[in-house]
Amino acid sequence: MKKYLLSLFTILLPILTFGQEVAEKGLDQQIDAWFGWATGWFVSFIFYQIPFTDDIKVFWVLFPLILGALYFTFYFKFINFRGFFTSVNIVRGKYDDIDHHESMVGAGDATPGGDAIETIAIEGHEGEVSHFQALTAALSATVGLGNIAGVAIAVSIGGAGATFWMIIAGLLGMASKFVECTLGVKYRDIGEDGTVYGGPMYYLTKGLKSKGLEGLGKVLAVLFAIFVIGGSFGGGNMFQVNQAFQLVENITGGDASILHGKGWLFGLVMSILVGIVIIGGIKKIAKVTDKIVPFMVVIYVAASLFVIFANIGMVGDAFAQIFNGAFSPEGIAGGAIGVLIQGFRRAAFSNEAGIGSSSIAHSAVKTKYAASEGMVALLEPFIDTVVVCTMTALVLIITGALAAGGGPSNDAEAILMTSGAFGSVISWFPYVLTVAVVLFAFSTMISWSYYGFQGWAYLFGRSKRAEYTYKIVFCLFVIVGAAASLGSVIGFSDAMIFAMMVPNMIGLVLLAPKVKEELTRYMNAIKGK
Repeated sequence: MKKYLLSLFTILLPILTFGQEVAEKGLDQQIDAWFGWATGWFVSFIFYQIPFTDDIKVFWVLFPLILGALYFTFYFKFINFRGFFTSVNIVRGKYDDIDHHESMVGAGDATPGGDAIETIAIEGHEGEVSHFQALTAALSATVGLGNIAGVAIAVSIGGAGATFWMIIAGLLGMASKFVECTLGVKYRDIGEDGTVYGGPMYYLTKGLKSKGLEGLGKVLAVLFAIFVIGGSFGGGNMFQVNQAFQLVENITGGDASILHGKGWLFGLVMSILVGIVIIGGIKKIAKVTDKIVPFMVVIYVAASLFVIFANIGMVGDAFAQIFNGAFSPEGIAGGAIGVLIQGFRRAAFSNEAGIGSSSIAHSAVKTKYAASEGMVALLEPFIDTVVVCTMTALVLIITGALAAGGGPSNDAEAILMTSGAFGSVISWFPYVLTVAVVLFAFSTMISWSYYGFQGWAYLFGRSKRAEYTYKIVFCLFVIVGAAASLGSVIGFSDAMIFAMMVPNMIGLVLLAPKVKEELTRYMNAIKGK
């Protein structure tokens, strides 16, 4: 008996000690301490570093991400470049009549397993949203705080040169995004009420089954579903509200703010607002995002351009710093490889190419050609990383924000550094940026709630009880995210998002021939128009 009691005491002692420490802290600190304690092991595993040289260690998750993007770029003969203007024309609606032209015999095959038909056209469904709405719904989950705070984190650690590798990652990521979003449409499911269910869970299951890899497909689909739920709670929720609160607290007085130490209160308000929108599903989300996202992107880009043109004489030197820093960085830990790692890591977190998340939103598009939406999707990394992230980096370099004190002392100060950089040129812009950040965070959270729910529905069914259970839990994590420190949040957020990439990338490589067939069919339809 004593032996069992001793064992029980040994198990409970760390928990009791942890509880005692937590009891002496405020509510925000309690939440933060609990969250860091509960998720630390997973973060350590995902970001295990492989020794590259004596001085450099590389995150193992970057290898499949970079190699996969390179593979798709060559396999599809640089579709990320040669298909760019076709993609723009699709968004403009130039080829919309193809979707309403003639009967689509051969538009898709019966879904392996016989549970649904792969293409909307044969089923008599059109999808739920337009190409533009699908793009903005997906962009709302990508364009946002990763471009504002994420870039500041990357360049403060990796120097100006990290921007170069972010651009390269964005250009290569266009090919990965094309592949996953084409598959998302090709293998989507349609509920009896017309609701679209799509994403990696479905193309991993159905697509790999068609190749005789049913068991592998199911395992990968379940893993992805688990990770996308975690990603929706982390990067798509807690990171967003955490950064929004940082800026709101700062603009209202910092340590003297009425909100100081009350992140949970800000999170509570945001969770109520998010809850109101996400009850409506993808149609309601699309109606909100196709108004918020273009408006906020235009404001942010306009402010960035103002700062850039106000200091036009410094732009050449800024690009020189970016290029030189990419290959011959000075004083940066890990040298050029260290800079590359920061650039690719932040780019992946920002544009999510190869992660699989965007294919969930794109799968709801109204189209008969899966490749048409893949073409639209490849614009995302270009807009998100090549354009918006580069502008942010230029603002940080031109205004001297990087040189002033060497950047933020920790991740939590990154968004404040970006705000300060804009404020040094446009004194009132930090107030506008605060509103923009809150709206970016809001639009990202509502889109990621849709992503996470798709994973939840795949695992637990499509009942109303399952739906509302997920949405309530999602809203509770909004409160946790606002209260926790960014150190805990960003580690968990990054880990979940990169974990999604592993099962997804395996499926993308195996299903690439299916995507090539869809691309050929769509390009032939355009030529025969």
